[in-house]
Amino acid sequence: MPSTFANQILERFLRYAVVDTMSDEAMVETQHPTSAGQWDLLNMLEGELKDLGIKDLQKDDNGVVIARIPSNLDYEVPTVGFMAHVDTADDVPGNGVKPRVVEAYDGNDIPLNETHSIIAEANPELKRYIGETLIVTDGTTLLGSDDKAGVAEIMSAVSYLTEHPEIKHGEVEIIFTSDEETGAGMDHFPYEKIKSDYCYTIDGGKRFEVESECFNAATVRVHFSGVSYHLGAARGRMVNALTMASFFINALPQAESPEATDGRYGYYCAMNLTGTNTEADLAVYLRDFDLETLDRRIAVVENLAKTTEALYPNGKVTVDAKHVYYNMALIAKEKPFAMENLFKAGEALGFKLEETLIRGGTDGARMANEHHIPCPNVFTGGHNLHSIFEWAALPAMEDSANLIVKIVEIGAQK
Repeated sequence: MPSTFANQILERFLRYAVVDTMSDEAMVETQHPTSAGQWDLLNMLEGELKDLGIKDLQKDDNGVVIARIPSNLDYEVPTVGFMAHVDTADDVPGNGVKPRVVEAYDGNDIPLNETHSIIAEANPELKRYIGETLIVTDGTTLLGSDDKAGVAEIMSAVSYLTEHPEIKHGEVEIIFTSDEETGAGMDHFPYEKIKSDYCYTIDGGKRFEVESECFNAATVRVHFSGVSYHLGAARGRMVNALTMASFFINALPQAESPEATDGRYGYYCAMNLTGTNTEADLAVYLRDFDLETLDRRIAVVENLAKTTEALYPNGKVTVDAKHVYYNMALIAKEKPFAMENLFKAGEALGFKLEETLIRGGTDGARMANEHHIPCPNVFTGGHNLHSIFEWAALPAMEDSANLIVKIVEIGAQK
């Protein structure tokens, strides 16, 4: 049977998962957060923090909630922060989530609906949870453990700390952000309002995995301008913007795509294409652990744009490249105490924490590089993120929440 603490985490996660918080990249330039549902969850969290007796609480106009638990020590220690994001991705539908609890998992495939199942053989981590509680989708949406599991784990840890004043701790800062999945979550972050000397994003995956290194990331927006003519009189005159875009996408190195790379290998990825035969817009995501290599990828895309223009006379291709976040490894090395406290907490709990890479990024990567606050990433217990086959393991979620509490305790030591 799940513990009382695990039941609280589960109840919170199920409550948060059904709030429609899918972010909308198309609204990044005009609206913060990019979807109204994110405000619903932020407002809910603000109310729950108040109910827990948190008085030092503020909500930013751009979709950030910051709360603090005051120190109960008679000496000063660095302020520790914990951060999670409320939005869900749009790779598959992220709204209308209908989570289902699987109690005492039997080790077999998990049917989601008449069409889709989570296949045990393709998910070897499942065997670690035979007899345990899992949460799955109905096979039509993602689940939202990225990052509502992190939100639930932080909130449950905060509840535990407020219910156990005998636990000694320094100042604890709680940060909930929006629009992480668009890469714009930290564009308007109020750094001047936070006090964290070190922080942790609770935004990882597999149990006991922790991450201090992530991709460098760039988003390239490519615009194709064609020449429109009546199709019956188009010969030698018409230039089809969609045809130009198709050539451009097919020319991206297929051996350096997400589906062809792993480990430390970076990639090019055409993410979305919209438009007509006259005007078309393409977003390309570039990722690499080495910043120089990332900039080389940007140069490749720029050169490909020139090649496309040369092959389609009178067509125009413009490129706008923007660095989105940077590898947080440098800050982790400059200020190692964040990882040191994390591993001390894991050791105290008997957890065999495993340091690994994020083939992606978090708000913590931007916090590290833009404000020099070390911000390692901690597991949440979610798997198959951004897919209809997403599942989360309640025991791992409980371990994550316990790790948060223990980090707070370790941070209180002189």
